[in-house]
Amino acid sequence: MNISGRLSALSGEIAEEQTQLRILEEQVTFQQEVAEEARIRALVSETPIADRESREAADDLARLVRSRDETLRRVDDLRAEQDLLLERMFAEVQEST
Repeated sequence: MNISGRLSALSGEIAEEQTQLRILEEQVTFQQEVAEEARIRALVSETPIADRESREAADDLARLVRSRDETLRRVDDLRAEQDLLLERMFAEVQEST
């Protein structure tokens, strides 16, 4: 695949990852609230069930945060690749003039 074709593909991949990132951000925000409410219920009620629910909510939040962080890394990697390709393309244009 040539540089311009790969740049075009990267643009689509970045857009998809950014959409996924927005969704994950919303899910993280929601789950933070759920986890905090569960933590408070566990503190107030001091029951094993409330403790378990609090741990589960915290685990769910941790999974979402990891997924969001992985998506952020993918976006960063894709942008870095895009930058390298743009630099190569610019260098090729400079060489041909």
